[in-house]
Amino acid sequence: MRKNICLLLAVCCSFSAFAQKQQDYPIQPVPFTSVKLADHFWNSRIETNRTATIPASFTRCESTGRVKNFQMAAARSGKFCTTYPFDDTDIYKTIEGASYSLAVHPDKQLDHYLDSIITIVGKAQEPDGYLYTARTIDPIHPQAWAGPERWVNEQNMSHELYNAGHMYEAAAAHFMATGKRNFLNIALKNADLLVRTFGPGKRTVAPGHEIVEMGLVRLYRISGKKEYLDLAKFFIDARGHKEYNKKSKNPFENGVYWQDDTPVTNQDEAEGHAVRAMYLYSGMTDVAALTGDKEYIAAIDKIWDNMVSQKLYVQGSIGAVGDGERFGGNYELPNTTAYNETCAAIGNVFWNQRMFLLHGDSKYIDLLEKTLYNGLISGVGLDGKSFFYTNAMQIRDSFTHPDIERERSGWFTCSCCPTNIVRLIPSIPGYMYAQNGKDVYVNLFISGSANLKVAEKELKITQQNNYPWDGGLVFNIDPASAMDMNLKIRIPGWAQDKAIPSDLYSYEKPSAQKIEIKVNGKAVDYQMDHGYAVISKKWKKNDRVELTLPMDVQRVIANEKLADDNGKIAIQRGPIMYCAEWKDNAGKPSSFIIPKDVVFTPSYNADLLNGVITLKADVKSVNVDEANQNVSTVTSTLTAIPYYSWANRGKGEMTVWFPEQVKYVDLLSK
Repeated sequence: MRKNICLLLAVCCSFSAFAQKQQDYPIQPVPFTSVKLADHFWNSRIETNRTATIPASFTRCESTGRVKNFQMAAARSGKFCTTYPFDDTDIYKTIEGASYSLAVHPDKQLDHYLDSIITIVGKAQEPDGYLYTARTIDPIHPQAWAGPERWVNEQNMSHELYNAGHMYEAAAAHFMATGKRNFLNIALKNADLLVRTFGPGKRTVAPGHEIVEMGLVRLYRISGKKEYLDLAKFFIDARGHKEYNKKSKNPFENGVYWQDDTPVTNQDEAEGHAVRAMYLYSGMTDVAALTGDKEYIAAIDKIWDNMVSQKLYVQGSIGAVGDGERFGGNYELPNTTAYNETCAAIGNVFWNQRMFLLHGDSKYIDLLEKTLYNGLISGVGLDGKSFFYTNAMQIRDSFTHPDIERERSGWFTCSCCPTNIVRLIPSIPGYMYAQNGKDVYVNLFISGSANLKVAEKELKITQQNNYPWDGGLVFNIDPASAMDMNLKIRIPGWAQDKAIPSDLYSYEKPSAQKIEIKVNGKAVDYQMDHGYAVISKKWKKNDRVELTLPMDVQRVIANEKLADDNGKIAIQRGPIMYCAEWKDNAGKPSSFIIPKDVVFTPSYNADLLNGVITLKADVKSVNVDEANQNVSTVTSTLTAIPYYSWANRGKGEMTVWFPEQVKYVDLLSK
């Protein structure tokens, strides 16, 4: 284990030395390999990902024919045997997640298996570097979306460059985890083909499904080959130059679906397919950081503001419309048909981490946390082997929409979300800390220890907490010797009466509790800077910081422009959004009314849903007497559970938003 970690740290240090010579993000994340968790909430999920999700993903890649596609491509014989040309990426993403796991949890059997899969992938690569099983198996009769020749359908649905991008991400992860170049060399050979094929004076294309831009940046960071960074920027700048029917309101016809209706520097709204959008904006942020492109920065700032102020669900999900898996118009956030793809939530985490590294503002981590603890981990069941592609806001027995899932599935024909979960979960420790010289940022509150260097001195930070259930946080600061440091601890927006970093959602009443910070047992004055409590001092071994965050239950209300949420509340405690599910509420959580004077009682239940705090309150519920055709309200006990944990106990009703009073009654028939 020590050998693997030392190797990974050597690679990271080599990158850091390279990065110092180049323009880059002013703030750098502390690698996840430098953080060791001792946290029930996240350790259990990372371990489940390692022992259940990763093996299940590889097994399903084999049983569904995804591995066979590579074997047939290597033989140049057979018939593409899965549905979509991007099915190759499910193998790449699983390799990426397995590599992250391997970096901190050595496993000879997994290491050997990865090498065997990489060998199969390498044999499928064509001599010039092209790697795309949907064409290589039978170039005369490629998969329907692929087009008759290489790249001709890339701007639409071939996903050739999308496949390449995920391959680069996986190859970079595998190289950093193991030091082996077997997968990296495959990726570099493919990237060199792209450099020869695309660029000024060569072929031009706006990739149909973005991520190749992010992947090229990853390879640039490893190799230092500037052509990869230049090509990433070239692909981004290619957007907005295709002739579309600009007058059409159909996003497929006017280019909006592909974020291709106008050059990226003219875009000011989050638009189109939500996953593609997140990958584009992440790639733009990477390139902006590495090149200093101010027009990119101005564009992504406007797009972020639009998304957070008009296109974000209360539990951090995005992509409201099922037709095209896309953003709707401004304030178009319906509940009964909310789409909310899990991959979009993952992309939202990627983008907000980058925006923080670029700007140093806690609002980006506030949104990252909101998404991570709610609309993202809702996408994977507690067993690690069942998933949501979409993440509903409301399930009612009297209304069923074909796009909205009521129960989890083990796999999907399009299984991008399960394999995206595989690669996200083990990397979570890498979002906890960041650094800019003597400024050390504490972004996420997860028990465990981290090893950093400040002014060439070793520093260990150990967190002790029971977050997200308890607001009492302890940080033990242990420098190798006395050091000057600015410790910047994020004070979450939710603890400062900000439900979200915009006016899209707000608290009905401010919190009565106060935030308190102590250093070595004494309350201290601190400066606030972009959402961070800054404690500047000469730190000594065994210094101790205590932070108490308010954990009162908050009633969240929506902007009046969100028609579906008018007169309703959502429930939040700390970073966790709550819902009511059929299992705890006589099968009918949609019948509840929560008047303004209701008080919720939190209670921890270690045996429920892997350990959660539930919220209980006496409320009103609508009672229908079918025999006498009477409708009345009765007093009932509402039990709310964390939103992320719903649908782990069977299929039934669920709701996030609750009316405060009865104004009218919908008469529905089955």
